[in-house]
Amino acid sequence: MDKDLTHLTKEISEAFFGKPFRHTAKFNNRLRTTGGRYMLSSHDIEINPKQYEWFGEEELISIIKHELCHYHLHLEGKGFKHRDHDFKVLLNKVGGARHCQEVPGTKNKKKQVHYYQCSACGCEYKRYRRMDTSKFVCGKCKGKIKKI
Repeated sequence: MDKDLTHLTKEISEAFFGKPFRHTAKFNNRLRTTGGRYMLSSHDIEINPKQYEWFGEEELISIIKHELCHYHLHLEGKGFKHRDHDFKVLLNKVGGARHCQEVPGTKNKKKQVHYYQCSACGCEYKRYRRMDTSKFVCGKCKGKIKKI
């Protein structure tokens, strides 16, 4: 499957950029919140397979164009970052996606909040991580803390 992706990436590179893609493109199942990424050190491209599964080949091609913009601009020594003018112009020229679509179920869920209170002075603490009340005391009066 990665061979097919590399072959597709080479075809898109020749057709839209007029330049060869000389590295590899592969699917990376660990990608969650992004459609793909260009690796600066190895010059490889990694694609989120869920984008292809959920949105099809059209979205995949759009993501590949986006990553190829990073690839070609980086190799040419031009501005390859999202904020750079060169990147924005080239992305608009080839018709790549600025942002990928959101895969259902990947959005971060709201974090659970834990509330604690000092039994001596009544000082309240709001924490996003649970804490062991036997190991900690109130920062103001050194009183015992309990979960509320």
